[in-house]
Amino acid sequence: MLKQIVTHRILMLFSNAKPHKCMLMLMVILALWVIYFTSTGHTKFSFSLRNRIAKKQGKLPTETELRIKEILGKLDQLIPPRPFTHEHTTTSATHSSATLLNPRDTYCRGDQLDILLEARDHLGHRKEYGGDFLRARMSSPALKAGASGKVTDFNNGTYLVSFTLFWEGQVSLSLLLILPSEGVSALWRARNQGYDRVIFTGQFANGTTLVLSECGLVLNTSAELCQYLDAQDQEAFYCLRPQHVPCEALTLMNTKNRKVSYLTKEEWKLFHSSKIGVEMMKNFNSIKVLPCNKSENIKKKCQIGMKNPSPSGYMLERSWISAFCKQIKFNTMQDISDCLKMKFIYLLRDSTLRQWMNYFLKVVKTLKYFDHPGTGFFKTHVLLDIERKILIQWKKHSHPFVTEKLYSVRNEKYIQQEIDQVPGDDDMVIVITLGQHFRPFPINIFIRRAINIQKAIKRLFLRSPGTKVILKTENTREIHENTEMFSDFHGYIQNLIMKDIFVDLNVGIIDAWDMTIAYSTNNIHPPDYVIENQIGMFLNYIC
Repeated sequence: MLKQIVTHRILMLFSNAKPHKCMLMLMVILALWVIYFTSTGHTKFSFSLRNRIAKKQGKLPTETELRIKEILGKLDQLIPPRPFTHEHTTTSATHSSATLLNPRDTYCRGDQLDILLEARDHLGHRKEYGGDFLRARMSSPALKAGASGKVTDFNNGTYLVSFTLFWEGQVSLSLLLILPSEGVSALWRARNQGYDRVIFTGQFANGTTLVLSECGLVLNTSAELCQYLDAQDQEAFYCLRPQHVPCEALTLMNTKNRKVSYLTKEEWKLFHSSKIGVEMMKNFNSIKVLPCNKSENIKKKCQIGMKNPSPSGYMLERSWISAFCKQIKFNTMQDISDCLKMKFIYLLRDSTLRQWMNYFLKVVKTLKYFDHPGTGFFKTHVLLDIERKILIQWKKHSHPFVTEKLYSVRNEKYIQQEIDQVPGDDDMVIVITLGQHFRPFPINIFIRRAINIQKAIKRLFLRSPGTKVILKTENTREIHENTEMFSDFHGYIQNLIMKDIFVDLNVGIIDAWDMTIAYSTNNIHPPDYVIENQIGMFLNYIC
């Protein structure tokens, strides 16, 4: 309409013009049209650009946030709220019943043995929902043999407990009720309710004195804060800003547990030591397993990228035997040294991986400890063999790191940042473990970190496909120690998350969770013979 009005007025203006002036008139009209269309097009482009800029400025969720939301949705389905009115209505190990399915006179090595568990409460009533946290194990103490069992939850109060009969001999079966479903539900709610179970205390250097300040992943305060932000992955840590000291002066950190709980007094009764880890198959007779002349399937040599079944292996004569690949035995110092030759190994990074450093130093006599500059027990540890060109380095992971011992935070990096700084090489190996220090905090912190590490590994493989990456899962620990903060249920969920996030990556898996159940070592720092077998799997992956 506007174009028509403009044209009409120009024609009226030049109605008596001469031919050459008519030509001029037409040129003016054409110019006006061009200006009009350009200006309207520019307006549309500017509006569209503003929209795109607004979207880019964080108005829409990022890919990582969408992935976190997706995983949280899966977990909420896996751990739905369970009614809790009285402890008498919770699962009872004594009243529940276990039935051997398809019993036989003879069992052969390699067979699967199945047990149906029917959960009942303390009043003898059949449970109508699942969610109990159970731990199944088979063992032969005389043979120093053990393996975990697989538990399938039918979500109606019944469970299928399956054992693979890996060895011959007399075998005992065990099924522990670690937590009833009502306790699991309470723990899950409590875990995701707050960040303040752990107090972080930062030490800021101010000349020759130190200024202390409270720090944390989240600080609910209106006071001015120091923010330590990884802009790329949006991981942040905060400290109350101390007076007259710059935020950059933060040097040391330690933690202590705060006496705070998100469980009710009634819920705490579910976590009494007498009710955690109770045997559910006390009257089950052991079974005898015969060889039956069965031949073992020939397995391929262990290598990066193989998928771990459940269970992933078993212990026999205290040695770990993989269920999915053929292992080479590294029995002597020379065998181990030859495997490590020309290798650059980066261990990232909690104290269960630092145990590997102690083992290597003790067994491989040519490795020498390099006293890396730093502060405290958790500084960077380096082992060197100059002649064989072996380097093994351990570094702790960044926040959250929970310990009463002082540790340095100068130049501290998240695992994904460390991976991004590694150039990569066919003789380079990265071992990652993650979990124990995340148990006291809401699960979204752990999910974000695992996703960010996965992204960093993908970037590493793009620039160096030959670099070997091995994931060591977290292990079980003491079952009666501060259940709300450190329960193995938290570790179990974190292991599920890691398997989900890393499922499509070409990495090796050392199933420390499975191993520590098989060895029945409920200790955050497993004994040396377990560490030896973890390293045995590691050497099989890299040599």
